[in-house]
Amino acid sequence: MDLSYKFLMELTQPRALIFAFVFVGALTWLCYQFSDKITRGRVHGSAVAIIVGLILAFVGGMLTHGKRGIADVPLFAGFALMGGAMLRDFCIISTAYGVRMEELKKAGIAGVLSLVVGTFVAFVVGVVIAYAFGYRGTVDLTTIGAGAVTFIVGPVTGSAIGASSDIIALSIAAGVVKSIAVMILTPLLAKPFGLTNPAAAMVYGGLMGTTSGTAAGLAATDARLVPYGALTATFYTGFGCLVCPSVCYIVMRMIFG
Repeated sequence: MDLSYKFLMELTQPRALIFAFVFVGALTWLCYQFSDKITRGRVHGSAVAIIVGLILAFVGGMLTHGKRGIADVPLFAGFALMGGAMLRDFCIISTAYGVRMEELKKAGIAGVLSLVVGTFVAFVVGVVIAYAFGYRGTVDLTTIGAGAVTFIVGPVTGSAIGASSDIIALSIAAGVVKSIAVMILTPLLAKPFGLTNPAAAMVYGGLMGTTSGTAAGLAATDARLVPYGALTATFYTGFGCLVCPSVCYIVMRMIFG
């Protein structure tokens, strides 16, 4: 066993990022197979993959007592770069390249309004839930509310206004729960919500945000809608990063002191 592990380390360490991509590709394939064969498509493969990823991150943290999840295990060190902000943002931005401008214009004012309404409604819901669980500090409430916007907006806001690491972690958890919920519920709600065309997908992306959840949910509904929903969902994240640490925080200070 020791010799096998040593050989594997010698093989993968110089190619840590490549090994991370291979591992994630294989894991994603297995998760999609699980989705198709076991859940019969009711739970999208992306949702299964995220749950498995969270479990692996937890196990990695428990084994190493580190702060980077599975990346703290030497064999999986490549995940630190693969899961970093650079490649994450590249993936998010790349989804917009499939958008046709004539379809983008059809969303019009509805797309802009959905962006604003979706951001502030998610923030208020997050604050209300946090308050119900006993949080009273302005910084804590604002950070958790921002996490309900997306799991990216939460830590950005928390870092900007001086939230503790525990609260920032909680904001990320809130965003991940929202993302998984959107993944699972989107295919079920597509027909009742009229989610059948690019304009509707853009409005939906603006209301829901969470690029990963929206993209996966739309992929399970109609893959042709993914670029449109992901486009406004990406703007949603950027908009949230702008207003949550500024406008929302100021309003929260006026209310809670």
